[in-house]
Amino acid sequence: MTELFEKSIHTLELPRVLALLAEEACTQEGGEECRKMRPATYRSEVARLQSQTSAAFDLLVKNGTPPISAVRPVAAALQRADRGGSLNTRELLDIAQVLRCARNLREYGVGDREKKTVLDGYFESLSANRFLEEKITGSILAEDEIADSASPELADIRRHIRAAASKVRDVLNRLIASNQSKYLQENIITMRGGRYVVPVKSEHKNDVPGLVHDVSGSGGTFFIEPMGVVNANNELRELEMKEQKEIERILAELSAECAGFKESIEEDYRTLVALDCIFARGRLSSRMGGMEPALGDFVELRKARHPLLDPKTAVRNDLYLGQNFDTLVITGPNTGGKTVTLKTIGLLTLMAQCGLHIPASDGSTIKVCSAVLVDIGDEQSIDQSLSTFSSHMVNIVSILQQADDETLILFDELGAGTDPVEGAALAAAIIESARAMGAIVAATTHYAELKVYAMTTPGVENASCEFDVETLAPTYRVLIGIPGKSNAFAISRRLGLPDYIIQKAADRIDAENVRFEDVLSQLDIQRQAMEKEREEAARLRLEMENARNEAEQYRSRIEEERRKATEKAQAEARVIIQQARDAADSVFKELNEMRRRQEKAREWVDDNDQRAELRRQLNEAENNLGGAKEDLAPPPRTRDAVVGDIVELVKMGTQAEVLAVNKDGTLQLQAGILKMKARQDEVRVMEELTARKKQSTRDKKRSAAAAVQRPVRLAAAKAELDLRGMMSDEAVAAVDSFLDNALLGKLEVVTIIHGKGTGALRKAVRAHLKQSRYVKEFRPGVYGEGEDGVTVVTLK
Repeated sequence: MTELFEKSIHTLELPRVLALLAEEACTQEGGEECRKMRPATYRSEVARLQSQTSAAFDLLVKNGTPPISAVRPVAAALQRADRGGSLNTRELLDIAQVLRCARNLREYGVGDREKKTVLDGYFESLSANRFLEEKITGSILAEDEIADSASPELADIRRHIRAAASKVRDVLNRLIASNQSKYLQENIITMRGGRYVVPVKSEHKNDVPGLVHDVSGSGGTFFIEPMGVVNANNELRELEMKEQKEIERILAELSAECAGFKESIEEDYRTLVALDCIFARGRLSSRMGGMEPALGDFVELRKARHPLLDPKTAVRNDLYLGQNFDTLVITGPNTGGKTVTLKTIGLLTLMAQCGLHIPASDGSTIKVCSAVLVDIGDEQSIDQSLSTFSSHMVNIVSILQQADDETLILFDELGAGTDPVEGAALAAAIIESARAMGAIVAATTHYAELKVYAMTTPGVENASCEFDVETLAPTYRVLIGIPGKSNAFAISRRLGLPDYIIQKAADRIDAENVRFEDVLSQLDIQRQAMEKEREEAARLRLEMENARNEAEQYRSRIEEERRKATEKAQAEARVIIQQARDAADSVFKELNEMRRRQEKAREWVDDNDQRAELRRQLNEAENNLGGAKEDLAPPPRTRDAVVGDIVELVKMGTQAEVLAVNKDGTLQLQAGILKMKARQDEVRVMEELTARKKQSTRDKKRSAAAAVQRPVRLAAAKAELDLRGMMSDEAVAAVDSFLDNALLGKLEVVTIIHGKGTGALRKAVRAHLKQSRYVKEFRPGVYGEGEDGVTVVTLK
């Protein structure tokens, strides 16, 4: 990378974007790697970096935040262990933290996913050495505490230490309880130099035989070890030295085991840092609303904004260069956004080549350049005797010496700082030279000669920064294809310059230039009027579409209510018929019973007559019930049905869909789960339902296509909550909100930081977690997590 390219990177403010990226990293070394990142210059390398960022973004959306904790560098400690050195507890706990993070991240990345990603190689390369991790954490409870279970010998020594200490205290307690207590300054047992002593009044120091270990500052108290506990203290001291030797042996043994896995632990650490950088790029993409650009031989930025501007106020613009034209000449008023436009093109190109997603809309394309060279800003130097024009020319000479067909060149105020006529001619010549080398160029200017040059030269296109003539303020919109005006007179008038001075200035302008500027003004006024009319037409079209949708919804509701009413009437009719049949069956049973009881023939005849009469009445009732439909005039016949039509069976009143038209002209229909045949004259086509079905099919296809093109981007949930400084009540509310977000973000393990302090906040949080329906279990943090100052929660 050349010095000029590095200078251009700083001019375009890429380091500020990389600083934002470093804030998203979890590890210190990961943040440093983010700040040192530089653009790749090969398309294959840029494509690999972009695919990594996209894969990380997808995993953040689907699986939540990866379990990358703040691991510390371990290379120096492992190197010393490999040479036979013994590591201290902090260094061993740092190694255990690397192993724990590697194991958790491997489980996060490999898991049970079916879809493979470009990050799978990183996840699979992590070695989960759980045996060594648990051996270290099981032996070392904290930086200053070794567990009794670290070795049987250590447990035995500490058991003897506790017994010896208890023996010493028993002897001293008997001394305090005896009549010698009157010689003591206080009835307490304390320690000096690692030995148990009692505080004796200075005037009675000879009344308590023993060894003097210390004297108070005032000289009024002597700390004496009575002769009765000297041997016990000696034994205790010997045991403590044995304990220290055993601890040193345990640390040396753990250090040797770590040295045996030196290469794999160092590789795990490097992989963790690499994945930290990749997921930092994914989080920055979510924070900026970025997208992965396509890679091509031209620049096309859709709805792009400068990444360092406030996204709520920044104006998004469509910018393209290198496809239909290779040079863009941007004109417009001062403070109108010309330089920001140049920086946006250059900075988004550099970001993409670093593997970062860019804040633009889908469909954007970036050209991978061997260098992005810029001349922006005033670099005049008194020490080097360089004026504004000279400093610009020094940069331009260097740019032209290094430019080739893979270079993007950005000129700000090209040709400024000297005679306008000579400056405009020089600017045109510089642009022509850069184009001859194959570079793509974007330049800003105020010179009318360059506007004419862009209008008359193939491959060169005008652009302008829009200026609202009514408010006399820039809108920061970039309009490609339209030359702009500097609007110096309008801006000066708004700033309070007297009109007579402005008029004198106007009188000095060449008539041809005046006409040219007037034409530009008229074109701009017409363009703004056309845009307002287009916006109004779009608004009216949207209102018509909304009205049509409301009408369709209203008609659908009416159709649904009518269908429900018909179904209800038919159901009631079926109930009435069934009731009539049940009544007839009951009567028949009663008549049969009567027939068995009657023995005479005359009675049998009467029974038969009654039965016939009853059956006739029932038939008449049923005919009257079903005859209401027959009295209605048959509906008019519609057109012949075709495949896909919705039809109604005239006799049954049932709707069905036409599946096929048979050779004999009959229709193959499907009504619900039933399939049937019918003739054309037995059905009528439901035109409205048919049209609605076809429209619904088209809408579903468009919705499906739009869903594929515009994937939903979700922000990742945080895995850590800091409650320090809160009262218990507000902390409990914050914990509830945090657990809700963690569940939505699909997090399994989260960390709540409450600090140690008095312990009141810790007790309140853990008491609340016991009652939470979201919590599966929780535990205090271990070393490297914050110990008892944090609570690690496992969610259901």
